[in-house]
Amino acid sequence: MQAEPKKSQAESQAVSLVGQEYEIEIGPVAHGGHCIARTSEGQVLFVRHTLPGERVVARVTEGEEGARFLRADAVEILDASKDRIEAPCPFAGPGRCGGCDWQHAKPGAQRRLKGEVVTEQLKRLAGLTPEEAGWDGTVMPAEGDKLPAGQVPSWRTRVQYAVDAEGNAGLRKHRSHEVEPIDHCMIAAEGVSELGIEQRDWIGMESVEAIAASGSQDRQVILTPRPGARLPIVELDRPVSVMRVDEKDGGVHRVHGRPFVRERADDRTHRVSSGGFWQVHPKAADTLVLAVMQGLLPRKGDMALDLYCGVGLFAGALADRVGDKGAVLGVESGKRAVEDARHNLAAFDRVRIEQGKVEAVLPRTGIDEVDLIVLDPPRAGAGRKTVEHLSSLGARRIAYVACDPAALARDLGYFRDGGYRVRTLRVFDLFPMTHHVECVAILEPAGKGA
Repeated sequence: MQAEPKKSQAESQAVSLVGQEYEIEIGPVAHGGHCIARTSEGQVLFVRHTLPGERVVARVTEGEEGARFLRADAVEILDASKDRIEAPCPFAGPGRCGGCDWQHAKPGAQRRLKGEVVTEQLKRLAGLTPEEAGWDGTVMPAEGDKLPAGQVPSWRTRVQYAVDAEGNAGLRKHRSHEVEPIDHCMIAAEGVSELGIEQRDWIGMESVEAIAASGSQDRQVILTPRPGARLPIVELDRPVSVMRVDEKDGGVHRVHGRPFVRERADDRTHRVSSGGFWQVHPKAADTLVLAVMQGLLPRKGDMALDLYCGVGLFAGALADRVGDKGAVLGVESGKRAVEDARHNLAAFDRVRIEQGKVEAVLPRTGIDEVDLIVLDPPRAGAGRKTVEHLSSLGARRIAYVACDPAALARDLGYFRDGGYRVRTLRVFDLFPMTHHVECVAILEPAGKGA
């Protein structure tokens, strides 16, 4: 039998559908800042710049024939939702800045959409209804963010600007390295906007991160040069300290000024060095501390864990409340964050901060029993192994702070397997105009009060 000729590489590759347009009905919102629709052939589309119930023309931005799903932008609105408004930001829309997902939605509608996403993730990944999670379905705005449609809260205290080949600062387009030059970011906090980053020439830089501390007048820029480029002289509209990212080791090094900014939360000043993690909404840290402490109800003498503790925000709040007879152990993998946490909590004799990954540090501590646990893991969540360990420690209550509802839901399922149930869930809109939310789940042993 004669062998069939081999197909050429071009023939064996699937046909790209990028640029193909479909007139479609838009279905429900999905996690990630888009809605779900289907072509007449049944292929799934994840469509940005639209709202549930609309009829639109969607243009494919990623995907090929036979793919499990396509990504698309709504480029023409044929039948608009009552929740649609004209995007206040001139840089929002198909093919433009990817920083915001919901500029075209009324503020109340944005929060409803986020609530629908959290509800769907809880059901699909944890098998929980909102009622079973102790949540009334409300997504709460931060203080001062409840504004009329068309007005945008200026909340983002840390903005990373990308720089194009001509030295223009901007923001990246959605799922792209391409830079959208801008002259102003509407969601940037006043302390960031007043630096005038967008009006300066940043030739030779790859990115410029601007930080405006919400607890002080500290301002900082972190420069990432392109390979071989020299740093520019930084002359901005307000005094700033300057840091640079080393192209060899990726470390952040001081050029001039303080190597840290001072943030204020829970009536305490926190040092945050070298662009380390801090909540980007100015009200977020206090909002989350209040939610966590109200959920845990710490008692004098409690032993508590603060996992993924960063610079010690929750560890300090716990230490204040458990008193001299209590104790707090914080665990954090970042070296500079650990140094900051130890500095920030130096006044507490009964607080210890350990450096390392939670899954590695906890077993070697020998701790087999605690009263309270706070965990604020990265976007990927804590994972089954860590949750199994935490479930074995017999904590009276556990507070789980999550920036990703999918990771939260997965981990809540693992906690259920470990004998814990969700007592309450609170959801906060600390990232207006984007699809992100922050959740605080309070867990307790399943037998308690059941």
